[in-house]
Amino acid sequence: MRRGSVCAVLAVFADAWDSIDTYRLDPSARLVLVTGAVALVAVVVDIIWLRARHVVTIVHEGGHALTALVTGRRLTGIKLHSNTSGLTLSVGKPRGPGMVATAFAGYVSPALVGLVGVVLLALEQVTVMLWAATVVLILMLVMVRNAYGAVALVVTGAVVVGVSLYTEPEVQAAFAYGMTWFLLLGSVRPVNELRRQRRRQPGAPTDADTLARLTRLPGSAWVSLFGLVNLVALGGGAYLLLT
Repeated sequence: MRRGSVCAVLAVFADAWDSIDTYRLDPSARLVLVTGAVALVAVVVDIIWLRARHVVTIVHEGGHALTALVTGRRLTGIKLHSNTSGLTLSVGKPRGPGMVATAFAGYVSPALVGLVGVVLLALEQVTVMLWAATVVLILMLVMVRNAYGAVALVVTGAVVVGVSLYTEPEVQAAFAYGMTWFLLLGSVRPVNELRRQRRRQPGAPTDADTLARLTRLPGSAWVSLFGLVNLVALGGGAYLLLT
């Protein structure tokens, strides 16, 4: 998509923004559609995706970390890299349900967090959603083990806190809907990237290959399962947002 097309989409977003006279917890269908369109542009346009993907990586690694803790593993560190890759380190049994759940959680976390966002928006809890995101980012910052990861979390957290404290309610609503859409839509592309990576680099250390070593299912089956979970979440979340 050319830069002019991106600008045209952003212009539509601005026009829709101006049309909102008062803040309503049940936002207009136009606001939902426009934030969804902007999120879709962020996912499909490479130059935007290469930057916005860091948000998906943060949620991906956060999913690994939270699942490790829930399953009784000891979290030892999180790393986020400038190429949008990440790594979560934990100590515990090298095999078993806990390790499987931890390895599986990464690629499905953005979609599942997006669904949580849908629920919070349906319950009219925009503020709760923004501050919950802030708390999670702070907790991840405590565990991050590289400078770039710390900067990425601080910048992301600053944006969320800034929106929470210094913007009008309608801006907060638009931001919350945009991020929810972005996580739902953005959960699908990394699975396709994973599929291509495994074709180009057989044997690369991916979550799918880790799961293949832990179970009797091949890595390709796990990639398909990632995709299925994310597509179902996207479909369900989009239906709830649009209706």
